[in-house]
Amino acid sequence: MTEPARVFANHSYTMPRRLSQLVLGLSLFGFGIGLMLESGLGVPPWDVLHQGLAVRFGLTVGIWSIIVSGIVLLLWIPLGERIGVGTVANVLIIGVMIDAASAVIPDPGTTLIAWAMLLGGVLLIGVASGLYLGAHLGSGPRDGLMTGIARRGYSIRLTRTIIEIVVLAIGWALGGTFGWGTVIFALLVGPLVHFFLPRLTLDPVTDLDEAGEHIAN
Repeated sequence: MTEPARVFANHSYTMPRRLSQLVLGLSLFGFGIGLMLESGLGVPPWDVLHQGLAVRFGLTVGIWSIIVSGIVLLLWIPLGERIGVGTVANVLIIGVMIDAASAVIPDPGTTLIAWAMLLGGVLLIGVASGLYLGAHLGSGPRDGLMTGIARRGYSIRLTRTIIEIVVLAIGWALGGTFGWGTVIFALLVGPLVHFFLPRLTLDPVTDLDEAGEHIAN
């Protein structure tokens, strides 16, 4: 893509409209992770870490998601990143929804249903990312960490790759599930965000090349 794709939308969206889209997006994001988690076929890299921490030290995956988010936010201080409404919402809502989804989603029972849950979770995360990113109310903790480091002159894709490999390795060593779901998420979530973001954005201009690198979890 020689030039960033740009999408034009209505300027007049109110804060309640943005907040409602943010909350819906983050809620669906957490539910999507819950689907992947309950499928037993693998979860996104950061959630491999959260799951591994839950296996090794107790508490739930959702609570560890919140704790890790808080720790990552502390790293924003030296990076000079600014916390927005969406940042705080990201920390709380995704973690709560992961646990809520895990509590209500039944065991898949069969391999076919497990794969349906996995693929449905990835698709849901793609839609949810378009919703919450399209609200433009602040980046998530992990997004801010990656972009903050990238502003020091490093490639955002290289930065994201290194960070996610590290957290994936730690999570897997602790007992998290690294499986087909992890690989499928890595391959599909970027294209899904590129598809859904221009259809869900509330701002007049969005750089899709950059936004595709920002996935909340």
